[in-house]
This record gives sequence, structure tokens and C-alpha cells, in this order.
Amino acid sequence: MKKIIFLILIIFSTALNVQAKEIKRITVGNNDAKITIIAFESLTCSHCANFHKNVYPLLKEEYLDTGLAKIEFRHFPLDIAAFNASKVSQCKNDGNSDILESLYANQQKWVKGSSIEEANENLQKFLKNEGFTIDFDLCVNNKEIEDFVLNDRIDGAKNFKVNATPTIIINDEKFEKTLNYKNLKKALEKLI
Repeated sequence: MKKIIFLILIIFSTALNVQAKEIKRITVGNNDAKITIIAFESLTCSHCANFHKNVYPLLKEEYLDTGLAKIEFRHFPLDIAAFNASKVSQCKNDGNSDILESLYANQQKWVKGSSIEEANENLQKFLKNEGFTIDFDLCVNNKEIEDFVLNDRIDGAKNFKVNATPTIIINDEKFEKTLNYKNLKKALEKLI
């Protein structure tokens, strides 16, 4: 009987550890919202940074903060610098968008370098200067986070035919119009 209880405890604790290690998606808004927006982005993409500067604040104010919608940020890195930045943005595993938003808002401060080593160095300096405390090497070399980021990219290409960034998906339908707030708002209003 003791062996059975011990075995059950081991299985139960293993299941808890697996759940504890599950990587949280970076989301903003009401998780139970009628509208789910998925944004496939690359952290080195200037168009993605423009989305975060010019469209996202209005989207957040009118739809995310009011509970009408939620947005899930998915990774679609276009180069190794974006890949490493994506891993860093997921590293705290709190579902919070602070690092992601800071990386987009200040893209020109860290997206530079003629080699990946130089790009990583600039990224590390930027994060430190912004007050983010993370173990950069641990984040960049974390296999689970790496798989999470790569699986986002695979999912985007396979299930949504993503071939450029940013690509917006609204309730599982690819947004095909020019990505500006006016067009996005028209699409969202039809779903409310």
C-alpha cells in the first residue's frame, strides 16, 4: 500500500511540475472576450514596431482595456536577433507584455550590430539599462522557450499562412486589409 501511495505522489508531483513549467502566452485584455486577436510578429521588424507605436495603443484603449477583446502576441522571428529577443521576452514566464512592449518601443536602441554576438550584446545592454533583471544566457539557451518560440512560427506558417510580419488574425481569420487602426477597427466593430 505504501508503494502505491508513493507512486501516486510521484506521478502527481511530476504532473504539477509539468504544469508549473508550462510557458505562458503573452496576452493583454480580457481572457473571456468575444474577440481574440493574434499578432504574429518579429521583434526586429520595423513594421511590427510601427504597429506597436501607432495602432496598438488605440487598440488597447478602445478594445483591450474595455474587455471587448484580447490580443495574443505570437512569435514569428525573421532572424536570429529577433529569435533571441523573443526568447528573452518570454523568459520571465509571467504572461506580461512589459519586455515585449519595451523592445518594440525602443527597437532602434538594441537592433544593431554586424554579428549575432554584437546584437546580443546590444540587447543585453538595453535590457539592463531599462531595468529588466533576467539571466540573458539562461533565457537565450532555454530549450523549452526556444521550442515555444519556434512552434509559434510553425503554427503561424502552417495554420494561418503567415509569410510576413506583422500578421493579424481575428477570431481565427487572417486580417487581409492594410494594417492601420481604421481598417482594424472596422473589422472589430463587425464582431461586437
